[in-house]
Amino acid sequence: MAAAFCSLHQGSSLKKLQYYHVRQSYATRSYPGALTSNASKKSSLCCCTAQNFVCGSRISRLEFKKGIQCWRAFSGSIANYADKSHEGETGEDVPKATLIWRAVKLPIYSVALVPLTVGGAAAYLQTGMFSARRYFSLLVSSILIITWLNLSRSVAFIAAYSSLLLGFAGLAWTSMGEGNIHAILFLACAILCGYVYQCPPFRLSYQGLGEPLCFAAFGPFATSAFYLLLGSTSEMSILPLTGTILSASLLVGFTTTLILFCSHFHQVEEDKAVGKFSPLVRLGTERGSGVVKVAVAMLYSLLFASGLSRTLPLACILLCSLTLPMGKLVVGFVEENYKDKGKIFMAKYFCVRLHALFGAALASGLVAARVFQGYFP
Repeated sequence: MAAAFCSLHQGSSLKKLQYYHVRQSYATRSYPGALTSNASKKSSLCCCTAQNFVCGSRISRLEFKKGIQCWRAFSGSIANYADKSHEGETGEDVPKATLIWRAVKLPIYSVALVPLTVGGAAAYLQTGMFSARRYFSLLVSSILIITWLNLSRSVAFIAAYSSLLLGFAGLAWTSMGEGNIHAILFLACAILCGYVYQCPPFRLSYQGLGEPLCFAAFGPFATSAFYLLLGSTSEMSILPLTGTILSASLLVGFTTTLILFCSHFHQVEEDKAVGKFSPLVRLGTERGSGVVKVAVAMLYSLLFASGLSRTLPLACILLCSLTLPMGKLVVGFVEENYKDKGKIFMAKYFCVRLHALFGAALASGLVAARVFQGYFP
């Protein structure tokens, strides 16, 4: 969409550039007395005409060369104009629709996909059943909830709360359809965490409480709720909350919270200016990079501890171990670039990759443990 707006803007200016260069080309070809009186113009024009008549072929060659030079200058000006139009773009010049598109943040939607997929995989491990219809219904509702969280920080107030209402209605409809009141309570708690984190009059993110709220919302609350909804059957309407789903939800909460924590690195000064005391405002970016290292170490320590205690299947431990290089990449990138505001912006996207890969490995391990029951303890 942003590209489309840019193309329209540039297209409307090409005529102006062409008009300008035609005038410049005419002035270049004119003689020195071109801007004097009308009489001198007519006299000089007659002289030019005579010269053209006598030396027609020679003048044609000159005009051809000048035409090529004019076209090159015109092409160069178009490129220069396009470059400057991009360089000069500020927040005030960007169309409202483009700002909304940027606020959508497509990679961040993995935080809607991972808790649902891990919860569904844990339910499949428990029951051996999977409902694609229920899964995709919950996915659409979850995406609408994440859209609300993203847009509530922008100018799209109506779009944000429309997304919230539609998302919550979808979650409530699925929960009531399955007759699972526990799931709707968990989901309500998750949404409440998002509301007090982001919206007035609470805005607990300004007190540095965003990370624990994020952990609770996407970890124990959302992942457990999806497990209950996707595992409901006619024989067993309410699944027991086992050690497996609790361990899996803690891991999901951990990786999700790491995304939020790393998203503050590039905006510490801005957060200070508006009175937002995020963890990195309190700690500083240098100590914050140490926190990232400890957090990634704790993530894999918790994974291996869950394997040793047999709360997670061996398949989960093996597959999640394959994401260790991505964890090391996150730690290394933050340690190297925490002082560089331009580069550290990408830290949260490295965390999104870790979150998505770790979540996919965790869900695959849970499914594999059910499919290959005789092979994995």
